[in-house]
Amino acid sequence: QSKGKKPLFVQLVLDNIWSLYEAVMRRDKEKIEKIVTSLGLKIGARESRHTDPKVQLNAICSQWLPISDAVLSMVCNKLPSPLDITAERVEKLMCVGARTFDSLPAETQELKSAFMKCSSEGTAPVIVFVSKMFAVDAQALPHNKPR
Repeated sequence: QSKGKKPLFVQLVLDNIWSLYEAVMRRDKEKIEKIVTSLGLKIGARESRHTDPKVQLNAICSQWLPISDAVLSMVCNKLPSPLDITAERVEKLMCVGARTFDSLPAETQELKSAFMKCSSEGTAPVIVFVSKMFAVDAQALPHNKPR
């Protein structure tokens, strides 16, 4: 960053995104056309003629940088495999609060091996793990809304 140089991430990533954003918001058709062709994207006529520039920006970005693909690949690359879980971690996940694994019923303790195998066989037990719960007002639930 010395002598006015930008960091590499800014030069290679952020500047490109910002130039696309500015071109769409200023409605610079030539620059948008150049960006779309250089990226090899196909933007529909409906999106390119839309009065709201955010529609056009969304159409370009959803093809150029699809967030669903990015999130899925990040999850696949960064999260550890469920087969690599340790026995101690399984016991900690199965116990609520101050309870110990030994205090759980025998049937529940038998699920530990199934938890660690992550088997998809038809005879394997189905184990559902809820990691986080949020309190929601009953009026906000869909079955309480008028149709």
